[in-house]
Amino acid sequence: MKNCLKVVGALCFGFVAASLFPNSTEAAQTHTIEEGDTLYQLGIQYGVPTNDIIEENNLTSDVIYIGDTLVIPGSIISQSEKQLLAQLIHAEAESEPYAGKVAVGTVVLNRVDSSEFPNSISDVIYDKSYGYYAFSPVENGRINNSPNSDSVKAAEEAISFRGQGSGSLYFYNPDTATNNWIANNKQQTIKIGSHVFAK
Repeated sequence: MKNCLKVVGALCFGFVAASLFPNSTEAAQTHTIEEGDTLYQLGIQYGVPTNDIIEENNLTSDVIYIGDTLVIPGSIISQSEKQLLAQLIHAEAESEPYAGKVAVGTVVLNRVDSSEFPNSISDVIYDKSYGYYAFSPVENGRINNSPNSDSVKAAEEAISFRGQGSGSLYFYNPDTATNNWIANNKQQTIKIGSHVFAK
């Protein structure tokens, strides 16, 4: 069943059941390292940035050892915001390569961490500071579509990747963009599929 997360004008922007993120947690816990574990995978499993795990455990590298116990910090991102992030990724990058899906999620999180933008996922996605929505799926309603498994996974990976990368704050498709402001005023960081990313 779809619940109403936020009402903007006459539209109800929703999210589907939070069970799409069954492994994420909002409380700190411990994890005993098993064969095959990596910090990056633990970040995805628990829905927290890898950098937060490193900082919480005073690690000096990303090397971990079987049998060690790590404290996994509680996630500061709610289940509903993780779900909303997956919905935006799906709406913006459904036909893009998987790396492009992760990059779209990373842009949202970079905006949350930037002083230039609102400080929550939902506020970034529904931002209308310049008189129009920052993301076209909010305007056309595609934000309400249920994300596929790749988009859910990409949201998890973007959260784990948070705080790393090139700091992209924007993306656009040069083949369909009608506004060249980003291309003319921002530094391109990478091109993935049809999307150009910039900061």
